[in-house]
Amino acid sequence: MSSGRTSSFDALPSRVTGLAVAILIALSGIGAEARADPLVVMSAGAVGGALKDLADDYTKATGTKVTLVFGNVGMIQDRLKSGETADVVILSAAAIGANEKSGGLAAGSVATLGRTGMGLAVKAGAAKPDITTPASFKAALLAAKSIAYSDPAGGGSSGIYFDGLIQKLGIADEIRRKAVLIRGGSAADWITSGEAEMAVQNVSELMHVAGVQLLGPFPAEYQNEAVYTAGVSAKSAQPENARAFVGYITRPDAAGVWKEAGFEP
Repeated sequence: MSSGRTSSFDALPSRVTGLAVAILIALSGIGAEARADPLVVMSAGAVGGALKDLADDYTKATGTKVTLVFGNVGMIQDRLKSGETADVVILSAAAIGANEKSGGLAAGSVATLGRTGMGLAVKAGAAKPDITTPASFKAALLAAKSIAYSDPAGGGSSGIYFDGLIQKLGIADEIRRKAVLIRGGSAADWITSGEAEMAVQNVSELMHVAGVQLLGPFPAEYQNEAVYTAGVSAKSAQPENARAFVGYITRPDAAGVWKEAGFEP
């Protein structure tokens, strides 16, 4: 995803906020030794589009390399519980809140990235069914020959919500019979591979996949907006650098990147 942005710190002085200034000061105090080891960021895949861009920008601006590890919320939580370590953790607000409460995150390090809703996508060039009303949305799901979505049993937030929704709509059996369940990654990839006709996931994970067209968000009556937040791991070996990274990706100047990737403040 390319947005034609200028994101080097060199471009900031004329418009930086107090927070950005504080980040710049913090970054200036991080020495070469602290930058030698890359920051490890474990993140829910929903924020992947924007996070990859911002991590690249951060490396260019500071010299600090960033290693991104993606998975669904359940997968990341399982990896952390198994003893894997990260410097920064990015998950749904509920999951981050639980980690913070259990002492897994550094005090005062949590910051909000934005919120994104659920959407449907099909192959580029395919017929675009109407999904703007509850009735047309339900009809489109029933008409699709196959639907890819996150496996609820695998801990994917969007899949857990969608499975509950189809039960509520009384179409769970019909949808499950033609489901293509995935664990991690974009459900839209299964459209491009020809293994699914429709994909259900967060809008942020569907809107910039080559060969796929976003039909739109769920109708308001069925929408579920997820808020994603970041925090510094209590086990980080470089907590100041980790805090600087969280500050960088949540600074006001980054809002446009998140919006382009399907997030709202």
